[in-house]
Amino acid sequence: MHALTLASFLFFTGLVAFVTWRITRRDDHRSTNGYFLAGRTLTFPLIAASMLMTNLSTEQMVGLNGSAFTDGLSVMAWEVIAVIALVALALFFLPRFLKSGIATLPQLLAIRFDAGTQLIANVIFLIAYAVVLLPIILYSGAIGLQGMLDLQGLTGIESSTALLWATVWIVGLIGAVYALFGGLRTVAVSDTLNGVGLLIGGFVIVYFGLQAVSGGTGVMEGWSILKESDPGKFNSMGGPDQQVPFSTIFTGVLLLHLFYWTTNQQIIQRTFAAKNLAEGQKGVLLTGFFKLLGPLYLVLPGIIAYHLYADQGVRADEAYGHLVFNVLPPYLTGFFAAVMVGAILSSFNSALNSTTTIFSLGIYKGVLKKDATEEQVVKSGKVFGWIIAISTMIIAPLLAGQDSLFGYLQRMNAIYFIPILAVVLVGLLTKRVPPMAAKVVLVGGCLLIAAGYFVPPFNKLPLVMHEFHFVAAVFVLLVAVMLVIGKLRPRATDWVQEASGDVDLTPWKGAVPTGIALVVLVVIMYASFAGG
Repeated sequence: MHALTLASFLFFTGLVAFVTWRITRRDDHRSTNGYFLAGRTLTFPLIAASMLMTNLSTEQMVGLNGSAFTDGLSVMAWEVIAVIALVALALFFLPRFLKSGIATLPQLLAIRFDAGTQLIANVIFLIAYAVVLLPIILYSGAIGLQGMLDLQGLTGIESSTALLWATVWIVGLIGAVYALFGGLRTVAVSDTLNGVGLLIGGFVIVYFGLQAVSGGTGVMEGWSILKESDPGKFNSMGGPDQQVPFSTIFTGVLLLHLFYWTTNQQIIQRTFAAKNLAEGQKGVLLTGFFKLLGPLYLVLPGIIAYHLYADQGVRADEAYGHLVFNVLPPYLTGFFAAVMVGAILSSFNSALNSTTTIFSLGIYKGVLKKDATEEQVVKSGKVFGWIIAISTMIIAPLLAGQDSLFGYLQRMNAIYFIPILAVVLVGLLTKRVPPMAAKVVLVGGCLLIAAGYFVPPFNKLPLVMHEFHFVAAVFVLLVAVMLVIGKLRPRATDWVQEASGDVDLTPWKGAVPTGIALVVLVVIMYASFAGG
């Protein structure tokens, strides 16, 4: 079995690498437009696949199914509510982003406020990605792979520490090669190929899982048995003692989705590379459609694992790996492992590509060497990217032994998610709020949320009110602070957004009806499973 698993894994991983190289080998990797923005050539299937795969990693496959093992269908909020944020991106944010012709979100803050605001945002993104995001992607990916593939048996490496270091470095090096030699289009093409594989693999696991529930008598029979034996697991409304109480969907959960899908450089960089606004909108809304399917392969397997293994003492975070290992035929295990490596690589190389873009365009050309040539800017990104990649590969294995790694990740993310979202929203919706307001909120907001999580007595606040209500309250406060400063110390003149002329801004005719249809489907999904 091990030989078959390994052979199919190497075949599928090699196939993705070869096809990606064939498609992108003649791309322009020397100019900033070609390297960081794929020459502004991305069409809607590439945008959708790349957004989806950047979002999906083992952390989600394992973590969200683990949450479903415990809480059931209510955790689908982490997939389904994303649809509302994606509709907001397509209809409100993307037309404004493309109008300014930006390559990074902090560039928009320079246009709306000033260079000082851009520098603060650049530094926040760089620290968050290099210290928090990249190491956690690599660490969680390595742990997930070990569980699914029985890497100790495959490799013969007895020491779990040595195995962790080896897995982290192999995945990290492959991801760095994709991101740093190929640029954004190479990332987008490999994401598309892996995305197709991940969707197929995810549904295949649901198929075999439901067959296991029914004892081989059919998928529909398995679904009926699952609903009858565990009706409480099929309630879309989270209770107060669950991870996502229903009321938090309208506060912190929605805000975290809004930041993640509309102002997070790692995710939205591929939309900046859209061929035109219409292609960008189609890509974003297609991503929204795939997020509606998310509960099928990111939540349902956790409920299946609960039904099959809850009485065997399997822990929530082991549930998905246990299910994959037990229900998938050996000849498909290697394929699924290749797809999972693709998911880890996608999240890692997208975050790394965004980190180098922010450094090269924001710090290197913006501050350190303002007269840099195109080739010097691209080269600076590659050098900085390798420094960050190697640092990440050293930090990632040191995260071993952390108790609540994913809780920690959510908290660290909220520290900068909320202030940046507040500044971007107020910046786009007002004309007279000055740069000072943006700087106060970016620095003050990060300090305020960090204090609420880690500094007594302020850390009692997220306990008194739910953590997601706490971040929503801070968001409202930050918006109010910006508006008050705008009233007391307004800009001398109205800010008017000028078109850069880089992209055709004709919207897609179907954007508004499709957006409305997606939001209606979200409401229908929640209503269908309300009360179990």
